[in-house]
Amino acid sequence: MKLDAKIPSGPIKDKWDKHRFEMKLINPANKRKFKIIVVGTGLAGSAAAASFSELGYNVEVFTYNDSSRRAHSIAAQGGINAAKNYRNDGDSIWRLFYDTVKGGDFRAREANVYRLAQVSNNIIDQCVAQGVPFAREYGGLLDNRSFGGAQVSRTFYARGQTGQQLLLGAYQALMKEAQNGVKIHTRKEMMDIVLIDGVCRGIVTRDLVTGKIESFAADAVCLATGGYGNVFFLSTNAIACNVTAAYRAYKKGAGFANPCFTQIHPTCIPVSGDHQSKLTLMSESLRNDGRIWVPKKHGDKRPPNQIPEEDRDYYLERKYPSFGNLSPRDISSRAAKEQCDDGRGVSATGYGVYLDFEDAIKRLGKAKIEERYGNLFEMYERITGEDPYTTPMMIYPASHYTMGGVWVDYNLMSTIPGLHVLGEANFSDHGANRLGASALMQGLADGYFVIPYTIGDYLAKNPLEKVTTEHPEFKKAVEEANSKVTKLLSIKGKRTPTSFHKELGKVMWEKVGMARNEKGLREALEIIPKIREEFWQNINVPGEATTLNMALERALRVADFLEFAEVMAWDALEREESCGAHFREEYQYEDGEAKRNDEKFTHVAVWEYQGVGKKPIRHQEELTFEDVSLAVRSYK
Repeated sequence: MKLDAKIPSGPIKDKWDKHRFEMKLINPANKRKFKIIVVGTGLAGSAAAASFSELGYNVEVFTYNDSSRRAHSIAAQGGINAAKNYRNDGDSIWRLFYDTVKGGDFRAREANVYRLAQVSNNIIDQCVAQGVPFAREYGGLLDNRSFGGAQVSRTFYARGQTGQQLLLGAYQALMKEAQNGVKIHTRKEMMDIVLIDGVCRGIVTRDLVTGKIESFAADAVCLATGGYGNVFFLSTNAIACNVTAAYRAYKKGAGFANPCFTQIHPTCIPVSGDHQSKLTLMSESLRNDGRIWVPKKHGDKRPPNQIPEEDRDYYLERKYPSFGNLSPRDISSRAAKEQCDDGRGVSATGYGVYLDFEDAIKRLGKAKIEERYGNLFEMYERITGEDPYTTPMMIYPASHYTMGGVWVDYNLMSTIPGLHVLGEANFSDHGANRLGASALMQGLADGYFVIPYTIGDYLAKNPLEKVTTEHPEFKKAVEEANSKVTKLLSIKGKRTPTSFHKELGKVMWEKVGMARNEKGLREALEIIPKIREEFWQNINVPGEATTLNMALERALRVADFLEFAEVMAWDALEREESCGAHFREEYQYEDGEAKRNDEKFTHVAVWEYQGVGKKPIRHQEELTFEDVSLAVRSYK
């Protein structure tokens, strides 16, 4: 496996502009001769598909949802980062670049991160032009608030529904292009990619309503299929979110980078019982005005409003005075776990901390808090039955975003020629930890401002013979997909797909979750194959393949999680350091902070598939830091 990141030469501030100038172009009339497939209709997918069509390419888009606007990007709440410096508080492209590299604990490519910061301002202009209703100040300028890991206000927002509003903007752009020839396939899930002579030339899909398995050919394929956080079963992701598209690409030869870099979000409604199938995120934006605390005394079960100020421990403000409640997600999550493990957690289970708005309401008034967070407060009250205006919220960390993903070069192309990967599905921009409000930024940057340039360069430099789905490789891929469905339906065991997913999730959370150690990771690598073996002997998938069958959908996705979980555990075991969201208990300073090993692990770990149950091969892309000096990451 060759890992050529294709990072342009020259000063970091000039790399992207230089690269765009040097890339080959395609004549506008000739663009109509090319077809591009886009899988996924979140921010990255919809933005890319709309942009491709506007440029003149033929585009086909696939989503397993019943509408392209129901992608999981809609669930993002708090905001999107950009270096506009409207607050005149010292922000700049360079500061956004530096904060993002530091926030990722120096495990991301400098060139990619700088480009992300560079195009961030264009994203805001694009979205305003689309009519995204960002919050505005009294004078009419767009308003900003702060997010974790930054000491400036650079986060643009639309109350607590920023992802929804941004996705509607991208969706409208896509729907406009549907009038111009973009073909949108709803309720179709990607089952595999198709390679011809080592080049990605199409995909295989299953229609989730009719069960029909078919294939589609193209000149290039873009995966924008999100992250794999649901490997933990309970997560903030929608239940349907899965690893299948990315994992099938990995099985066909695409390198998978840093799979152990999984983010645990600190601001989630705590688990209430075994009946739950997912968890609900409370936006990080709440930490702008909410203060996080636990009782100072062990076992203090008084109602929070009866605990006086002197008996409260505002532990983030105490431990990280420079950033306080806006400390990065990985640090805030571990700090919450630390308090609960010490016996000072709240909620019925003892796994929770308070997020309190009493001071903010006194300072700003209830009306202002309602204006900023009203829909989030309403959502919390509907779920818990408690009014956060009068009683502190209870929160606890939960699986959220995945920084790992399919390896891509500077042009967003994987190790498989023709297969490009965008947004959360790739590994490229966040390193070992993602700062809040940067996911929406990366998705739109990839879709609107990066892939429209780089895919043209790929198509111009790599003339391909036209192929159709009559090619033997397409027929072979369809047969393999049908065979897997037939096998699952034929087992007739006693357990549901959900029961296996829940069992796997418990192992992953306990052994490969917020804190990891060698013993637990080795145990996980022994347990996961046993769960997988029983799955293929004792799964029960009722119904038929030719109708709507949600049990079959779940079983196909869980089958991939049961294989992919092993790759995650191998990656976590072999990265013998703590960095960002990857916290190995053996590698920490005396004060409990993460201890990196820059001498051995300043690289991207890229895994190459070797077969089910076989340890994959680990490759390395070395990371060089020419513009930011490696330093111990401190938010104190």
